[in-house]
Amino acid sequence: MPKKKTGVTYADAGVDIGAGAKAVDLIKVRAEQTFRHFKDGEILTGIGGFSALVKLPDGRIMAASTDGVGTKLILAILLGKHGSVGVDLVAMCVNDIAVCGISPAFFLDYIAMGKQIPERTSEIVGGIIYGCELAEAALIGGEMAELPGMYKEDDYDLAGFAIGLAESQGKLILGDRIRPGMNVYGVASSGVHSNGFSLIRRVFEIKDSEPEKARKILNRYYKTLGCTLGEELLKPTEIYVRLIKQMRNRYDVAGLVHITGGGLVDNPPRILPEGCSMKIRIRAWKRPPIFRLIRKRGGVNQMEMFRTFNCGLGLLVISPDKVYEGEKIGEIVPGDGEVIFV
Repeated sequence: MPKKKTGVTYADAGVDIGAGAKAVDLIKVRAEQTFRHFKDGEILTGIGGFSALVKLPDGRIMAASTDGVGTKLILAILLGKHGSVGVDLVAMCVNDIAVCGISPAFFLDYIAMGKQIPERTSEIVGGIIYGCELAEAALIGGEMAELPGMYKEDDYDLAGFAIGLAESQGKLILGDRIRPGMNVYGVASSGVHSNGFSLIRRVFEIKDSEPEKARKILNRYYKTLGCTLGEELLKPTEIYVRLIKQMRNRYDVAGLVHITGGGLVDNPPRILPEGCSMKIRIRAWKRPPIFRLIRKRGGVNQMEMFRTFNCGLGLLVISPDKVYEGEKIGEIVPGDGEVIFV
């Protein structure tokens, strides 16, 4: 019998999440051996958390995070629209700090490019500045590198670095207070955010080697989206910093999860304490049309969607209270730290 077709996967698109996890395992022990050089405080987290947490000599906690935007940049380059990816860059870093209960204080950026185009750089940095305004963080520096030969003239890449401070360790949200019976709420994403774009490009056959064809695909209007494909995909990542502050003032927040690479499968276990699993009801929230379009066009199976994309939920909140800013999608149950979809 012929093998049943399972649809396109992230691995088919060239991204192997399992290989990435193995790479972390291979470097983790050696990297953590360098912790001994930090002698003026205490490193509170190991490699692999949402952000790195350090206790300073005066008792304050410092959080640091770094990230990029990924191949979403290819779409920005093809369409010549560079402002929103600056917001993405800030969001991917500051959200990882905010879910630990720390507000970002400072941000730095790194822009590598094949050719310096000042107007384009201004547009990119304008997006970064706007993102910093939304995150209530100061853009205190950065670096621009012109690298002809490594990048084509129109190409560029972005990296961001965020630092935040909390008054004490008691201000942190680490998931250690999560218990079975607590509720899990999902807070809406603004769209795809900044993960899964290699799979998206594979599904829609968007190739930077065929720019005219790619632009035609991206400029197609979809009634279900209410905009062109390119406009939908370039929507900037939601920045949750202010919302998290508000929710902490209103509720007992025991855990927060930023849904990025690894989706709803790999991110929740990062904050679940021993003896706890997360049960998610897959019909508890309505998927935005873009995710239905990706799944249908690529024949992507449901678990692959959950592991690659946020599927409409950019932030999860675990609380014993009713959280009105989110949709209840599940609960914490006894278990071994996995996500159970029902």
